Amino acid sequence: MRSKLFVPAIRPELFAKAMASQADAVSFDLEDAVPSAQKAAAREHLAAFLREPAALRKTVIVRVNVEGTPEFEADLAALAGLPIDLINLPKTESADDVRVAAKAIARAWPDPPALLVNIESARGLRNAADIAGAHASVVGLQLGLGDLFEAQGIDRRVPANVHAAMYALRMAAAEAGVFAYDSAWGDIEDEAGFTIEASQARALGFLGKSCIHPRQVALANTIFQPSDEEIAAARRIVAAADEANARGHGAFVVDGRMIDPPYLRRAQAIVAAADA
Repeated sequence: MRSKLFVPAIRPELFAKAMASQADAVSFDLEDAVPSAQKAAAREHLAAFLREPAALRKTVIVRVNVEGTPEFEADLAALAGLPIDLINLPKTESADDVRVAAKAIARAWPDPPALLVNIESARGLRNAADIAGAHASVVGLQLGLGDLFEAQGIDRRVPANVHAAMYALRMAAAEAGVFAYDSAWGDIEDEAGFTIEASQARALGFLGKSCIHPRQVALANTIFQPSDEEIAAARRIVAAADEANARGHGAFVVDGRMIDPPYLRRAQAIVAAADA
C-alpha cells in the first residue's frame, strides 16, 4: 500500500475514477471531508457503491467518524457487512477507544475489517504503542500531522519537527508489530514538499503515504517502491538463506555482509512487496 487516495464519500462521481487510478488503496472519507448535514447522504452513496462489484478491485478503506459519536454508530449501521478491508479510526487517543470501536465493528461484520488507527493528538502519540497493541484487529498506525501540529503551532516545514513525530509513531508501531503509515500533504501544488516528507517517511520504514489528489499517487508509488538495486540485493539474501537452511547454517554472508534474522526478514518483505 504505497499510496492511499482519499475520496470524500459525498462525491460519488469520483468513486469509480479513484478505483481506476494507480493508487494501491482508496480511502473513502465519512469524517472531515463530509459536512454534518451531508453525512447521511454520503453513507448512502458509499454503501450503494460498495454493494456493486468494483471494476478494478483495490484495498478499500473507510474513514469513519469518531468513536463514541452518533455519527460513528450510523456509519457502522450503514456499512455493516459490506466489503471493506480497513476501517480507519480517526482521532484515537487511548487503547480503550480502540477496544470499544473494535467491539462495535465486530457486531456489524461477520468477518470484521482490520483497523488502521489515526494518531493525531499529543495524547494519542504518547499512547501510540498501547493503542497499536490494544486489539488484534489493529494492523497499522497512521500519522495525522495536520491535527497534531497545527493545534500546537508546530512548523511542519521544519524537517526535524516531522522526523520527531514520525520516529515516535514508527517505534510505537514497531513495538506492537504493526505498520506505520504517513500523513497526507495538503498542498497539492507543492510536489517538492510532498516528496521531501514522503522520502523521510520511507527512510523511517513507513509503508506508504496518504494522497489527497491523484497527481500525488505517482509520487508516492515511486518513493515507496523498492529500487531495482534493493530488490536484487533482497533476492540474493533470500536465495542465500534458502541455501544456508539446506546446509543447516544459521547465519551467512551476502555481498560481504553477515546476514541474521532481522536482515532476512527485511529482505523477505522487500521481495514480497516487489512481487506484489
